Amino acid sequence: MKSNSLKVSEIFKNMSFSEKEIEIITSSLKKTTLKKGTILIKEGDFVDNMYYVESGCLRTFHIDIHGKEHTVQFGIKDWWITDYTAYFSSEKAIMNLEILQDCTLYALSKNNRELLYNKIPQIHKFIRIKLERAYAAFQKRILANLSQSATERYLEFINTYPDIEKNVKNYHLASYLGITTESLSRIRKKLN
Repeated sequence: MKSNSLKVSEIFKNMSFSEKEIEIITSSLKKTTLKKGTILIKEGDFVDNMYYVESGCLRTFHIDIHGKEHTVQFGIKDWWITDYTAYFSSEKAIMNLEILQDCTLYALSKNNRELLYNKIPQIHKFIRIKLERAYAAFQKRILANLSQSATERYLEFINTYPDIEKNVKNYHLASYLGITTESLSRIRKKLN
């Protein structure tokens, strides 16, 4: 039970739970390990899980009608990731979820999320706060894409997420920033 308690306290930071609550939480989360290159969600899939990242690196991305990839989000240790539009709307996925580095994830299904909300109300508050922060981050990113230069977006990214850049390929980062890999190389060269 001790290791379950440690894992729950790692996932739900700054929260304390009874032994019974820990049992409910651990039975609601499904641990999985996946290899680099795995596509966990494909556009058009039904999405039933959101994922807590214990280790590794992932990304959500969309492929436009011209075949160009647009990275929407990265997921690293201690982050939650999924195609949130599909997860919350019960519509088909509009994004893909790719494993960029071997990873260990904990899947939380919609049904198990609701179960946790009902049996352990503080989980509801925890997830609501996580989603509010994610929504605010997405709004900041939209504003940055509309109002900042590519160099400013790159600098903000590496200052905000210094651990991600070393874990992703140049074309993943470039697609996240909305630029070409050549532009990313020019920006890096200019800054060095």
